[in-house]
Amino acid sequence: MHATRNMAQKYSPWIFFLHLLIIMVHPFGTLELVGSGTDINKFLEAKATSDEDHQTTHTEHKHGHSHMHMDPSVMVFFTLKDLKVGKTMPVCFPKRDPSTSPKLWPREEAEPLPFSLDQLPNLLKFFSLTPHSPQAKAMQDTLSECESKPIKGEVKFCATSLESMLDFTQTILGSKSGLNVFATSHLTKSSITFQNYTILENIMEIIAPKMVACHTMPYPYAVFYCHSQESENKIYRVSLAGENGDRLDAMAVCHMDTSQWGRGHVSFQVLKIQPGTSSVCHFFPADNLIFVPKLQSHDSATM
Repeated sequence: MHATRNMAQKYSPWIFFLHLLIIMVHPFGTLELVGSGTDINKFLEAKATSDEDHQTTHTEHKHGHSHMHMDPSVMVFFTLKDLKVGKTMPVCFPKRDPSTSPKLWPREEAEPLPFSLDQLPNLLKFFSLTPHSPQAKAMQDTLSECESKPIKGEVKFCATSLESMLDFTQTILGSKSGLNVFATSHLTKSSITFQNYTILENIMEIIAPKMVACHTMPYPYAVFYCHSQESENKIYRVSLAGENGDRLDAMAVCHMDTSQWGRGHVSFQVLKIQPGTSSVCHFFPADNLIFVPKLQSHDSATM
């Protein structure tokens, strides 16, 4: 199946990243979702096209970073005190083209197919994959992550269709009037994924009583790992400028209570802090989504 080609190579940093993160969010603009008829596939493709139309191409050049000894894919963490205009930090923003990525299947196609680790041998046969291939390993990691137990105060679900993703989100958020979805937007076009970024003006807090974060997982068709936490989280849209001139409107989430996180969590290694001693914030790649209830007014504030 062509959708599996280079799947593991494409997403291997992110399955590792998902094991380390508690919640992430995605990079797009704001979208109103009302009911389950919204076509997320078209939304992602339209978003990519819209970004392309507004992008400015920059000359690429390499930069040195003080954190280069660490895996660049984990360089997304910061603390709330770092969230201020003028702050510069190294950040990784993976880039992939939604128009060529695996698509969400409709429920009637996804649900008849098993989605469980004990069915992996049958799934590999179905997708014509060999048991020891990188793609098979990526599928195994995804199924294992989806079947792992949530941490205390967390609700999680792996959505294999648009309908199941929206059903879960609306169940958690309890919003019958609609949902808003946020994601990071790349305003310029370049191949640089890791460099120093500086926070510009207009840090916007998205004020919401609850949130659900959905993250893409490596699989032959689109699978979103969606979860929500009872503990306090703050959502921000942050304007960033890269060293090479790249511009982003990036989404970030700050987790105010990290006391339930394991001591081995990569964020504590990156930030050199201990569980429960500080907030942990992180930026979201452009193919992850943050859902919040659609609020009538006073749903944002500029810092």
